[in-house]
Amino acid sequence: MQFSERKNTTRWIIIFASFFIISLILWNTYTFFQIFKNEERLKMNLWAKAQKTLINAGENTDVELPLQIFSDNTTIPIILTEKDSIINTVNIDDAIVKDKPKANAFLHDLKNENDPIVIEYVPGKFQKLYYGNSALLNKLKYYPIALLLIIVLFGGLVYNFYRSTKMATQNKLWAGMAKETAHQIGTPLSSLIGWVELLKAENVDESTTFEIEKDIERLQTITDRFSKIGSEPKLENKDIIAETLQSYDYLQSRFSKQIEFSFKAPKTPIIVSLNPTLHSWTIENLVKNAIDAMKGRGKLALEIEQEGNTVNINIIDSGGGIQKKQFKTIFEPGFTTKKRGWGLGLSLTKRIVEEYHKGTIKVLNSEIGKGTTMQVSFKKSNLV
Repeated sequence: MQFSERKNTTRWIIIFASFFIISLILWNTYTFFQIFKNEERLKMNLWAKAQKTLINAGENTDVELPLQIFSDNTTIPIILTEKDSIINTVNIDDAIVKDKPKANAFLHDLKNENDPIVIEYVPGKFQKLYYGNSALLNKLKYYPIALLLIIVLFGGLVYNFYRSTKMATQNKLWAGMAKETAHQIGTPLSSLIGWVELLKAENVDESTTFEIEKDIERLQTITDRFSKIGSEPKLENKDIIAETLQSYDYLQSRFSKQIEFSFKAPKTPIIVSLNPTLHSWTIENLVKNAIDAMKGRGKLALEIEQEGNTVNINIIDSGGGIQKKQFKTIFEPGFTTKKRGWGLGLSLTKRIVEEYHKGTIKVLNSEIGKGTTMQVSFKKSNLV
């Protein structure tokens, strides 16, 4: 518990430190932007004074400095007006200057960017200097947005990495728990097998030992299932109809007569590469889930159909149905609509079907109050 608390504290410290650094970068960017903007304002004031000097220049006036100021400005766009008419432009595309509507529109944009500088070149006569931001200043203006986008993308990568790591850890935990469960069951199971042999030696009624052996066989199947979690199972070419029917018949014999079972499949075998133990677990999970949805009473049908090179197994129940927005979330670990349940059955089934058998599983259709059809699909084996 203390380790977990320290880990959470460290995580929050890192988050707050990251926000502090981001805020500091954004503040510095804003400060630099204002400094550059003020410097450009000073340059335009010098440009305005140079303009006034040239207008009032006489034969003995030194115009070298004003001309140098003009030539040094190669980045800041300028429009000079007098009596609301454009009389000069600097660093503006000729296509805009020659097109009067475009020139007026560009002037309107400059008015919105910066306050004009008024040049009183002689008493009572004025010119107005409108200027825009330089390319460097515009880049600096959009830099915080680009920075935020980079931070968001980086945050997304970190989140995905953390989530993937967490899921991988959880998968290892569940695999470890499954293997340990299989190991723990193995000890009393071996003992039960010994007791059955002893009962047979004592000439106990065969029907009694037969039923015990069936339950022992069932426990061995469950142990085999758990032992395969977390490891690559061995796939065999099997008749999927026979394998499915075997699991279906076993479940039918052990559930209430209030469930009306039905099975429909082609007459000829369909060969699929699968692991019999894990496939029986898939069918068991889906059938039990359907029976839970019907609250132990209703109709349950299992249909196997072939479409080209694909084999579909449909489990159809007459239960309460599933909302469309839950079609995908029901397969997520921990999701359950039951008061008692861990939400692992369908998640595990999805993993068995998609990761181990390279098939697909989905909610084919569902209607609230009428029932649900779950579909598992596999590719047929290409046997020579």
